[in-house]
This record gives sequence, C-alpha cells and structure tokens, in this order.
Amino acid sequence: MTRTYDFIVVGAGSAGAVVANRLSADGRHSVLLLEAGSKDRNPLVRLPMLMGKLFHSGLYNWHYHTEAEPHLNGRKLYWPRGKVLGGTSTINGMIYVRGNRHDYDRWAQLGLPDWSYDKVLPAFLRSESNPERGDGAYHSTRGELTVCRARSSNRLFDTFIKAGEQAGLPFNDDFNGATQEGVGRYDFTIRKGRRWSTSSAFLKPASRRPNLTILTGAHVDGLSLEGRRVTGVTWSRDGRSESAQAAREVIVSGGTVNSPQLLMLSGIGPAAHLKSHGITVRHDLPGVGQNVQDHVDCVMSWECSQPVTLYSDLRADRLAVSMVQAMLFGTGIVTTFPYEGGAFLKTREGLEAPDVQLHFMPALEKTANLNFPNPFRRQRVEANHGLTMRVGPVNPASRGAIELASGDPFAAPKIRPNYLADEFDIRTMIDAIRKTRDILSQQAFAPFKGAELAPGAAVDSDDELTAWLRATAMTTFHPVGSCKMGVDTDPMAVVDGRLKVRGIDGLRVADASIMPIISSGNTNAPAIMIGERASDFILEDARA
Repeated sequence: MTRTYDFIVVGAGSAGAVVANRLSADGRHSVLLLEAGSKDRNPLVRLPMLMGKLFHSGLYNWHYHTEAEPHLNGRKLYWPRGKVLGGTSTINGMIYVRGNRHDYDRWAQLGLPDWSYDKVLPAFLRSESNPERGDGAYHSTRGELTVCRARSSNRLFDTFIKAGEQAGLPFNDDFNGATQEGVGRYDFTIRKGRRWSTSSAFLKPASRRPNLTILTGAHVDGLSLEGRRVTGVTWSRDGRSESAQAAREVIVSGGTVNSPQLLMLSGIGPAAHLKSHGITVRHDLPGVGQNVQDHVDCVMSWECSQPVTLYSDLRADRLAVSMVQAMLFGTGIVTTFPYEGGAFLKTREGLEAPDVQLHFMPALEKTANLNFPNPFRRQRVEANHGLTMRVGPVNPASRGAIELASGDPFAAPKIRPNYLADEFDIRTMIDAIRKTRDILSQQAFAPFKGAELAPGAAVDSDDELTAWLRATAMTTFHPVGSCKMGVDTDPMAVVDGRLKVRGIDGLRVADASIMPIISSGNTNAPAIMIGERASDFILEDARA
C-alpha cells in the first residue's frame, strides 16, 4: 500500500536535515525523509583531521567527476558529494563561514527581498550554538548546530596572522561578525572535538519523533505528477521499487548535482535536453541545471626551514595515539582541522566586499590531502615540512551546467563547471597570488619560510601564472546555483523567492542549488540557512 505523508523531503544533507527537523518539530505534520546513502555510523567520520582521507575515499560519497574542463587543459576534476545522513556536512572540512552582508543584499537587489542579509541573519542564528562567542547581534547559543573556534596550538597560525597584518590586512577575530575582511582563524562545526554534522545536530534528535520517518538507501528516481502538480515520489530500495504520496509538498534537497538531475529525470527542465534522452517533457524549464558556480582555487606552497609544522604530528605512531585520545577524550591533533588560518581580502581599491579567500595550513598538501610522513625520499627538513595556502576568488564570473548523461536515474550526470572560462576569474586569481606572496614575504615568516614550491618564484608573468592555473587550478568543493532562485521575469529562474518550482505546484527545492549568486566563502553554513528559510516558507504556507 502506498503511504501518504504531509511532506516528503528528498535528501538528508545539509539543508534537507534541517527541513525534516523543522517540519516535524511540532508534531502536526507527518514527514518522510529519503536518503540515497547510509547512516553515518563509521567512527572515523567524527575525527576532523581525517577529513581529507574521508573526502577522497568512496565512503559516504557519490564520488562524482567533472567532464573534461576546456579551460583547465582538459582535466577532469574530482567532485565529492556526501551520500549519507548529513550529506556533505558529514565529509566536509567543517569550516563555518556564512558569507557577508553584500552577498545577500545582492540577492535582494535581484528582486528577492526575503533573502537580504537582515532577513537571513535570524535563520543563521536559529541554527547556531556558539557558547564560546555567546549570544549577541551575530551569534547565538540556542541552536542545534555547535560552532566552535579554532583549537590548534601550532604557532604558525599566529605567524600567518601577524604576517597578514604586516601586509596591511586588519586582524579579524570573527569572519561571521560585523565584517568579513581581514586575517584570522576560522570557526568550525565541531563539538567536543568531534565533527558536528547536520545529521548529528538535526536528525538524531528528531529521529525519535513518531511523525518523522527516515529511510536510508532510498535512491529517488522520479517525482510523481498529476498535470502540473507533484503528488509524490518513487524510489528504489533493496532492489525494490517503492513510492509515497505527499498530501502537501515534496521538497527536493539533493544538492547542486542531484536536485537538477531529479527534476530533469521527472520531465522538468530544458525541453530539448530532456527529449534528447527520451524523457517526456512535463514542464519546459530551461534554467534547470544551468547557472552552476563554484569557488575555483589554486594551491601555493613553500618549504619550511624549521620542523614546526603539523608534519611531525602526523607520523603513524603519534597519529594512532592521537586517534585514541580523540575517541576517548575529544582532544588531540586529530580533533582539529589543518586549515585553521584564513583571510578575506580585496585585490584592488574600491571593492564593496572582499573578492578573495585564503586558507592557510602549516603543512604541505598533496592532491587536496595532507602530506603524511614519508611521501618523499629526500631527508632535508624543507622536503617534508612546508606551508600551504589555498587561494581563490569568492565571486567567480564563470558559469557551468549539470546535464543528464542518460535517462537512467542511476547514471551519474555530466558535470561541466567551466572553470576559468571568464577572464575576470583569471585576473582575480593572478592578483590574489601576488597578494599571497606579499603576505609570505613579511618579516613574521622570515624564520620559517624557505623556497616557494608552487608555482615557484620563477613563475611570475601573467602568461606564466595563467598557464600554471590552467594546469593546476582545482575546486574548493563549493558548487551551487543549478536550480537558480529568481523573479518571474528571469527566464532562467527555476524557483521563486519562496523556493517553489516555477510552473509546478506542490514542489520546492531547498539546498545550495537555489543560490542565484554564490556566497563569499565556504558554502555549508549558507546551505543550512537555506534549509531554515525553506522551513519558514513551508510552515507559513501550511498555516495559511
């Protein structure tokens, strides 16, 4: 028998977990939450320092790759996306950055007044539990999502901050406060030394509610429609096809890749593209899968002339002891995230907000992962002890797309980010590289900094740096925008300001895919905020 729920939420990730929690909170509505992945039971998920290993494993991961990128020398980039309760918040770097006032006020200027900074700030505060910063204009202690300050005692983080100040950047003790510009340390979604994903924060407390049903291993393959109204969903689970009806709404929270994929598989999207895959067009919506944005960045690195980096702590025996310490007491090196230092800066005068973000790590990165001991045969200190800076624009101009590879719901879609297609992004990155070199050249780093390893001091002209970027630039893993929010006069808008899919009743999208313009910085906190705002709209409409 097909069951009926008031609401069906597709995807238990950063936004979907919040939506399921809020819709089921007062007990009046029955809610079904469907997740293609499994429960987040592996204890290694809880240890922040192991994020890189987790990110690059197949565990809890869709393990996507882009198509050959035309402006990155034809390279295919790895796009990990969470396939587990909590979604990507269960495998990400846990950095908590909301973006800045200018980001959301730009959304409002596009005709979306419910998304101005003053309107979204209460949603951020509702989620947050930040006892270290306390209650105030920019922080709260009353939410479910624990946010803590950076915890590492490595002195090179203070060296980085001092060098940033010497280079003219203001010290910023709170990137989520009154202003974003400056140099400082990030906040993290870590609680008592353990990852605090949206599964931990929102789903585990809600799972005891009798009106919330959570199904894992449920791969949703289609939306059920009657005319222009979505009435339910179908999914595959344990080799069987199952379905449920939604008395009120279906909320798609699959993320920037899976949300547009599901819409298109259900016949909602660009008509010509759907027809090319043999899919019956239920509603021609050309913006589905378009407007994809991501933070591209590059990895700069230097030798460190003293053995003071994280490298020594990552030796196998010390790491094993630290893992036990972390599991038992919530302390030790593996309870921290290596990229604790950061900065938001302006590459030129006259900008209203920072246009570049830096992530600093007192260790060498190797293929977007920590450089663990013994990766090199050389014995010099500088060969293993190093400094890494990830550098990238926060407002990229390049736009890409998510497309179907076929009408098979189990086939990975085609991901075309189109990195560095716009000359603006290249120019910003070259300016940012030079700003970063200036920071590392300050007196504070003099006792530690050795030779520049990447791109290397000899790579200095615009043409040389452009060639290096095309050969090495990568993603910061912040894809957004594929189900763009916009006004009725915007032909590429997929959802309206209340996240309802245009031209379809009973359907909303609530995740980072709705961003019209990417936020400045790491996108997990904004995705959680979007889940909060979606819940507001849904419950308001349910009461009407």
